[in-house]
Amino acid sequence: MDKVCVLGLGYIGLPTASVLATHGYSVIGVDVKDKLINQLRNGYVHIQEPGLKTMVQAGINSGNLIVADKPAAADAFIITVPTPIKPDKRAELSYVESAARSIVPYLQPGNLIVLESTVPPGTTAGMFAAILQESGLNPWQDLYVVHSPERVLPGRILEELVSNDRVIGGLTPKAARKAHTLYASFVQGEIYLSDATTAEMVKLMENTYRDVNIALANEFALVAEALGTNVWQAIEIANRHPRVNILKPGPGVGGHCIAVDPWFLVQAAPGPSQLIASARRLNDRMPEHVVEKLGALMTGIENPRVAALGLSYKSNVDDMRESPALTVIRWLQATGCEVRAYDPHIKDSELNIVVESIEEAVTDADCVILLTDHSDFNDLDPFDLGQMMRRQILLDTRNGLPHQRWKSAGFDVHILGDGNKLAVWRESLPNLELVGE
Repeated sequence: MDKVCVLGLGYIGLPTASVLATHGYSVIGVDVKDKLINQLRNGYVHIQEPGLKTMVQAGINSGNLIVADKPAAADAFIITVPTPIKPDKRAELSYVESAARSIVPYLQPGNLIVLESTVPPGTTAGMFAAILQESGLNPWQDLYVVHSPERVLPGRILEELVSNDRVIGGLTPKAARKAHTLYASFVQGEIYLSDATTAEMVKLMENTYRDVNIALANEFALVAEALGTNVWQAIEIANRHPRVNILKPGPGVGGHCIAVDPWFLVQAAPGPSQLIASARRLNDRMPEHVVEKLGALMTGIENPRVAALGLSYKSNVDDMRESPALTVIRWLQATGCEVRAYDPHIKDSELNIVVESIEEAVTDADCVILLTDHSDFNDLDPFDLGQMMRRQILLDTRNGLPHQRWKSAGFDVHILGDGNKLAVWRESLPNLELVGE
């Protein structure tokens, strides 16, 4: 295999194409967005990812990476297009269908076709294989068809593409071994071979495990608020048990994986997936809870103004896919709040509530709400910010700010998951250090 065609130049496709180009493959990267293709050809990389811009430019300058708006003949095809969720919580597979049909005219016997896009179990052996068969070739006999899901974390994509373990599920054992040859050329982690449906389920299980864990943490936060205790301290102590690892609560769950993938399992097997569906609904409910909590803090304030800090779904990245911060903001606007949002990592946004500076966000605001715990926000000076505001209220949904500093600046500080009653007795425990203080 010398020539690889990568379809979809987003958060996974572009890094994958770049890594393959640096490992000596002749790569054609395909995307349907003309603006994106022109940007890449002119040296602009639309994704903030350490080292990616250098690698993309090196691939293009060497001639090993070519970007185009349609596929070409190749030895291997890798499909990395999005699979978002529909309003009815079912997978939107139209992008996968379109990508598969776009390569049908170029397929030749012996081609390797890899579906990396996350899909409901049974998709590779079902809909995907059926489309490939429109070429007149048998996906089980004439082609090597596999599912090999990406398993990387935004902010560390290039590193984890190489270092993480990989699962490859083939329609046939020969197909899995064929794909192993390609991935072994750059993957340093272990590579596990399986059937396609197992590989599809592995990816979904990994993200569902985390979603259920976060749902448990969020439910603990709601319980702590009801009981008047601090969930952050409780989690920190509980996690000292050698077999306990509770994740962090927050304003919801975002990203293209954890907030979406569990629904694919529910879609494929709705009967037995009751816990999965319940956890997903609880996490989807958290933005509304945050808005209710904020509304209670601003009762009686006319024409309330809110400064929202953070738009991305996790800290220190520019990825806003399925971000709960956006849901919180939409809910706030629906209740009549004026919202101005600031995120140092979001450089190109069409949202009309986004401002370019923290000062612009907080001026004349009644409340600051932390929605994403970017490390940049730790350096904010609450004394200066407070002077620009009408009222000094802080709601920290991530437990990500130095609360004592904000209290010293005169802010009325509230934290998601803190019942705010520990102050009654904490002075009797002088060695107690609350998380986030």
